[in-house]
Amino acid sequence: MGGILGKKKNKLSKEDYDFLIQQTRFTGKQIKQWHKGFIRDCPNGQLSRQKFLEVYSEFFPSGNAEQFCEHVFRTFDDDNSGFIDFKEFLLAINITGSKEPKDKLNWAFSMYDIDSNGTIEKHEMVEIIKAIYKMVGQASSDGNATDSPESRTEQIFEKMDTNNDGVLTKDEFVNGCMADSFLCQMLTADGSMGQSNGGQ
Repeated sequence: MGGILGKKKNKLSKEDYDFLIQQTRFTGKQIKQWHKGFIRDCPNGQLSRQKFLEVYSEFFPSGNAEQFCEHVFRTFDDDNSGFIDFKEFLLAINITGSKEPKDKLNWAFSMYDIDSNGTIEKHEMVEIIKAIYKMVGQASSDGNATDSPESRTEQIFEKMDTNNDGVLTKDEFVNGCMADSFLCQMLTADGSMGQSNGGQ
């Protein structure tokens, strides 16, 4: 019985289980399966920034996903502990795997709002777009000044900043993306979002 403490640390608590049943679309069986896989990959019950980067980078072999991963990790690491625990992990999977564009956009807003002040400033948008360009292996400007992160940001703010105050609120961001499928796909780095309007 010497392994009791180690097992207890990796056991899904009833509190977390009940919370995940209420807050996600997953069944109890699915939650337990996800947990088993998470503990297999992260025996200490925590996903480190480095491990997250290694796994995420595999999806973008032609680019450099490190900067983008930092922003995704920050958004997933809800308690700012420097690790993603199972509850944070499954909540993130639930949102990013959602069929509901608004769910994804609310999450994406949190990623773009780097300082968590409730608005997206232009410098935050530029930083994330640069990270997306690096991740997908696109040079910052690709030789075209209209595609630079700075000019993209200006174009986005022209369309979305409806009250012209120089920042985007969550409503402006979500409504702007919902009205423009190209922007939605680009800003969420998700090719499937534009397909919800009859692409399937």
